Amino acid sequence: MTITTSQTREIRQRAAGCCEYCLSRESIQSITFHVDHIVPVALGGSDVAGNLCLACPDCNRFKGPHIAALDTQTDAPTRLYNPREQAWEEHFELKADMTIAGLTPEGRATTDVLRMNMARRVIERYEAWARGEYPSTLA
Repeated sequence: MTITTSQTREIRQRAAGCCEYCLSRESIQSITFHVDHIVPVALGGSDVAGNLCLACPDCNRFKGPHIAALDTQTDAPTRLYNPREQAWEEHFELKADMTIAGLTPEGRATTDVLRMNMARRVIERYEAWARGEYPSTLA
């Protein structure tokens, strides 16, 4: 399986150049965002558009092959947030200190696995917010 150039273009347009997990903009980072398999190929995922999203390098790297994790509040196993099937604002909240709070089991597990609140990432979000470049809104 291979993601085609036209699929990559479609994913980037659909995401409006925004990480579909943490809402960072590709245009403000010095590195190209990745087309991520929401369900990794190794776990039965495919290259269909419904299984692909745009992810910043941090979210993509930390997500790795994960599709589920423990909810940090209940310790119950839960699937990670799926940007093709779920609305960001129903699962996450951007706090005034630029941390991202998980509102649901999926949101909490995803925030934890993707290390969305790692100090460096929070500082980067704050700096981008101060310049009016964060958060991005998904198209």
